[in-house]
Amino acid sequence: MDLYGKMAATQDGKFGQKENTDQNFDYMFKLLIIGNSSVGKTSFLFRYADDCFTSAFVSTVGIDFKVKTVYKNDKRIKLQIWDTAGQERYRTITTAYYRGAMGFILMYDITNEDSFSAVQDWSTQIKTYSWDNAQVVLAGNKCDMEEERVVSTASGRMLAEQMGFQFLETSAKENVNVTQTFERLVDIICIHTAENPETDPAATTATPNAKLTDTPPAPTAARLWLLMPVHKRAAPTTCPGHHHHGNST
Repeated sequence: MDLYGKMAATQDGKFGQKENTDQNFDYMFKLLIIGNSSVGKTSFLFRYADDCFTSAFVSTVGIDFKVKTVYKNDKRIKLQIWDTAGQERYRTITTAYYRGAMGFILMYDITNEDSFSAVQDWSTQIKTYSWDNAQVVLAGNKCDMEEERVVSTASGRMLAEQMGFQFLETSAKENVNVTQTFERLVDIICIHTAENPETDPAATTATPNAKLTDTPPAPTAARLWLLMPVHKRAAPTTCPGHHHHGNST
């Protein structure tokens, strides 16, 4: 889809990605954040992508997205993270973007019982509009507002277990489990696609449980040799991988 590709390329420039081309990555995962209006989806995305937070609430109109490039096992993974509007009137727009998504963060507000009750409906939307193997993390957001909590941690965990989802409580405001939620989602996508490589063309063979990092891997002698013009290369003196010094966080 040409428009989709142009939007992705535009977002790269807009949000400061240092990529010369939209194809400069090893894998691309399309992720969606869904849930009722005002549960904190946009704030959650801004905290992860830009490490910023504002308490001002502006309802998302339709759909928006950001791009973040991370590294896992020396592989460059482009995360295309879509922020969806929670209101019913946008549902036909937002569900059109479910197709092709490899992972979902299904979010509710621990201070809002209705948002928790709606989780089942959102799960049905995923099953109806996305591919069968999409992975889901259930996120109970605003865990910093403990005094206003109406949904217990145990209730959230039990519902996630019943649905077969991963579970975390989060706070975009206090930056609690934000990065960890995305790490968990990318990890289970990698685990699933490694086990079922035929399920999606974006499948990665990256080793599960490796930490995600924003920092590119340090150049090894083998990698530098590969980057040299062919006519200037000398035969490498070490086996590639024996002097790996990848960064970790």
